[in-house]
Amino acid sequence: MSSSLSPSNQSLTCFQKFLFCFSKNMQAKPSHIIPTKFPSPIELPPLHRIPTPARTKIPRVISISAPDNSQVSGHVTLENIDDSVTAFWDYQFLFVSQRSETVAPVTLRVVDGAVPPDFPSGTYYLTGPGLFTDDHGSTVHPLDGHGYLRAFIIDGVTAEVKFMARYVKTEAQVEEHDPETGTWRFTHRGPFSVLKGGQKLGNTKVMKNVANTSVLKWGGRLLCLWEGGIPYEIESGSLDTIGRFDMVYGCDLAMDGADNGGDLVDVAAGLLKPILYGVFKMPPKRLLSHYKMDTRRNRLLTLSCNAEDMLLPRSNFTFCEYDSDFNLLQRQKFNIPDHLMIHDWAFTDTHYILFANRIKLDVMGSVAAVCGLSPMISALSVNPSKSTSPVYLLPRFPDKSFSYRDWRVPVEAPSQMWLMHVGNAFEVMDDNGNLEVQVHACCCSYQWFNFKRMFGYDWQSGRLDPSIMNVKERGNELLPHLVQVSINLDADGGCQACSIEPLNQWTKPTDFPVINPTFSGNKNTYIYAATSSGSRQTLPHFPFDMVVKLNVLDKSINTWSAGARSFIGEPIFVPKPGEEDDGYLLVVEYAVAIQRCYLVILNPKRIGEADALIARFEVPKHLNFPLGFHGFWADTTDTKF
Repeated sequence: MSSSLSPSNQSLTCFQKFLFCFSKNMQAKPSHIIPTKFPSPIELPPLHRIPTPARTKIPRVISISAPDNSQVSGHVTLENIDDSVTAFWDYQFLFVSQRSETVAPVTLRVVDGAVPPDFPSGTYYLTGPGLFTDDHGSTVHPLDGHGYLRAFIIDGVTAEVKFMARYVKTEAQVEEHDPETGTWRFTHRGPFSVLKGGQKLGNTKVMKNVANTSVLKWGGRLLCLWEGGIPYEIESGSLDTIGRFDMVYGCDLAMDGADNGGDLVDVAAGLLKPILYGVFKMPPKRLLSHYKMDTRRNRLLTLSCNAEDMLLPRSNFTFCEYDSDFNLLQRQKFNIPDHLMIHDWAFTDTHYILFANRIKLDVMGSVAAVCGLSPMISALSVNPSKSTSPVYLLPRFPDKSFSYRDWRVPVEAPSQMWLMHVGNAFEVMDDNGNLEVQVHACCCSYQWFNFKRMFGYDWQSGRLDPSIMNVKERGNELLPHLVQVSINLDADGGCQACSIEPLNQWTKPTDFPVINPTFSGNKNTYIYAATSSGSRQTLPHFPFDMVVKLNVLDKSINTWSAGARSFIGEPIFVPKPGEEDDGYLLVVEYAVAIQRCYLVILNPKRIGEADALIARFEVPKHLNFPLGFHGFWADTTDTKF
């Protein structure tokens, strides 16, 4: 479904309707959902400024509930309005704090359809930030929000869906939350935030492990991961936090003796380590939040790096592979002489693949960050000095094919790109020993990517600016979009060609590419991702409102839309026996117009058709939650989970 929305230069009447609904809303009983700070008056981009309403004072929001539509005549309760004001508030509602947790599973109400009879029993785990404001004037960047783990338990026999949600009790969460009063006081800065109500100068609590980025169930353990530290283990039934799971140290520390020589970089590393480890309490190793699953070998693959490398012109990466009982099978360490920041990566049958997101030290930003005047991430900035993108093909098994290729020499992809997320990678060898490597991924432009302004967060005001994610000029080129990277190696390992092109020529802003996980690391036909219809004039690119299915063989493209004023997050594929697209897609719909969250089940084979929607389940209003990041499907019949 889709909607045709009216122009953004709405009259004062539309704005008055908005305020009327909002005033009714303010009379509702508080539901303990605390939003980020909203501007008053609203500041709008020049092309979408509404002169008269901009002078209207909006009351400070303490708690927001859904508008009482029954008390507003007709259908003018923000249902069909598309102007800058509505767009601004729709965006904010995706980042409204949720302080409530569930003690026991809550059965979700069926809104449409039903759980299919052949749907496998299991749990869809979704993690992301849950809290953005404390009770003492501070707000944090969404990436610094405390991890809030959501679980949708689907019973394929009874066709019931139950919901649970709990905060991950990290060290920072325990310190900042008072369980007796239910109040919060932020004491950790986090890498992306500056505290307004807390200590600035001398606050060394930078690496705030909030366990909010991804979730994994493997070897009987449920883990919540974060980009800068150790995963936290969660009890899968109650969602109670068990504690930290030190898989990083078991894999990495045993290899520390194999470090580099005694060059100047090593000397600098030796000086940095006691400061980072001792003063700033950073863990020596950073486990990346993105892991990979080699389903053919039944292995879990992880990647970690050294903490001090964030500030040095070199990068040490350690790859570990585990069996289904979490036994370490192998580990390899690679030292790359470049300053890199890796968020996601790829693997094939014989290679690990790293796209070199190049960064550099920002001296002035470092001074401001150390003084507490700007976020710690201000110490770094992107490094667009190369017109190409280095791609490192690292040997996964040194004793196998292409082990003689010098992995330290990267393949230079012919255009500059910052890699965000990987959908899949695979390789195909011909009869002559030539190898073709393909990577399907999401990337954006160095010109647009900004550490401090992701999601439009303004650390100085504590506000979220939707225009950052919705640039008007060259939006399809600058913002995250899907690409296919093809690398051709000859039988001697030499690179014969490398190309980058939009995947299926789909150029709309798109992210969170996923596939049927049983094809991970192997040749696949289908890619699914979250994308934008572009139907909203003031939110043309983000948040996403459609699921797109791309067939990389016949180049066909099909979409499913959540509809007007509804957004979606990352889709998840639930496989079942049969063809590659046999299974189901799970995605959370955020219906901001009525402030509801829904779990949606889609038929992957019917994406693009009217009957793609199989079922929708409504999360109770008081348990609405913010936009999630990454999820995981754990089938109860799969022994490795």
